[in-house]
Amino acid sequence: MIDTVHDLAALRARIADWKRAGLRIGLVPTMGNLHAGHFSLVAALRARVDRVVASVFVNPTQFGPNEDFARYPRTPDQDAQGLAAAGCDLLWLPSVEAMYPLGLHNTVTVRVPGVTEVLDGAHRPGHFDGVATVVARLFNQVQPDVAAFGRKDYQQLAVIAHLVADLAFPVELLPVAIARESDGLAMSSRNQYLDADARTRAPAMQAALRALRDAMQGGASAADAAAEAAVALREAGFVVDYVEVRAPDLSAHVDGQQAAVALAAARLGATRLIDNLEFSIDGTPSAR
Repeated sequence: MIDTVHDLAALRARIADWKRAGLRIGLVPTMGNLHAGHFSLVAALRARVDRVVASVFVNPTQFGPNEDFARYPRTPDQDAQGLAAAGCDLLWLPSVEAMYPLGLHNTVTVRVPGVTEVLDGAHRPGHFDGVATVVARLFNQVQPDVAAFGRKDYQQLAVIAHLVADLAFPVELLPVAIARESDGLAMSSRNQYLDADARTRAPAMQAALRALRDAMQGGASAADAAAEAAVALREAGFVVDYVEVRAPDLSAHVDGQQAAVALAAARLGATRLIDNLEFSIDGTPSAR
């Protein structure tokens, strides 16, 4: 079983020992209910650092009032076993009180401007404030040299990159490719909410993004390609929040730009799925 700490003093003592020994430390921040995508982050870090820490914390400040905080799956024993098998060295498993010692209503909140105001930020007000707040705390607690994040949460990664640059955290960010099921569905803890019919329909999201890419590479405008993708998702049974094409930094995409990312968020029943696809308009393979 993996070494697990629940107390901040114990975590800091372990980190201090490693740093005195000159070891490089990596962090995988998670909300638990781990799957192969999370374990791929551990594997990516193992090649770059000497010790890997994973945090499991279902962060209440990033859930809206009508979102699924209460029912978000919590599987700490299963997570610990998976992390041990993946080669993680330490599990940081804090309580809400350990993460927010002055209480949720008295917490210092970190807000990243600009990039949080579009896409998921527009559809989930306050979500990225919670993300930035908890990630800043984790960086202070663990003091990693490198932190790994999956590219599935593309906007989240952009928010954290802004946070690191502006607050001068001495942390290298390691983006890791999206882990997918065999049918193309991006791996997510929320996939288990899908019933059999919805699970069959879910890969239509990635298919719609690929069709969007193909249309733009064939000369379609970003607006027309995104509109077609949204129609395809609705025909597959999704309720669409957005399908958009943007520049890699998430600024508005201008037709004629070569690099692009297509992003989508939509619901199948009560389950909200997100996905993205990075591509170049001329078909040149992405370096990412």
